[in-house]
Amino acid sequence: MALPTSSVITLHINGERHTLPVDHRTTLLDALRERLDLTGTKKGCDQGQCGACTVLVDGRRTVACLQLAVAAEGREITTIEGVADGERLHPVQQAFLELDGYQCGYCTPGQICSAIGVLAEHAAGWPSAVSADVRPAAGPPPLTAEEIRERMSGNLCRCAAYTSIVEAVGRAAGTTPAARQDAGPQTKEPAA
Repeated sequence: MALPTSSVITLHINGERHTLPVDHRTTLLDALRERLDLTGTKKGCDQGQCGACTVLVDGRRTVACLQLAVAAEGREITTIEGVADGERLHPVQQAFLELDGYQCGYCTPGQICSAIGVLAEHAAGWPSAVSADVRPAAGPPPLTAEEIRERMSGNLCRCAAYTSIVEAVGRAAGTTPAARQDAGPQTKEPAA
């Protein structure tokens, strides 16, 4: 007896329900782009290495090219089309716009979704590979440029807009001065 190779699934994307038949091998990326016409999520390497297809699944960063659509059923999926609040841009989108955190723009949707995930992870106190103190009691590490670069390292930009991307993530987090702090400690002017 042959097992079925397709199913009808319901995906919760950007606050809307979408019911569609899919082959069990269909990736979330292909379901979004080819079946639901949500083309903001880009197909880059199709191997989980470039981050162009990054979306948020239950608030966590996911490369949609490696996620099967059937495994995303019942989970909350947010694509670049769903991060703004109506006409009001998400703070990460606004920072990317103001600081030119994109060039050709191809990687930008994945960069923005990843940055939103990064800020949530940081706020939750998750350390990164460069966090100096990983003890839970230490709380979130300072969101320096080094921290941002490490946390965003799964998203590649062929145009090399990395400096602007790091500054945009720092600005969205409210830590732009710390994000620019690469050359060691900064001194304050004495109070008058």
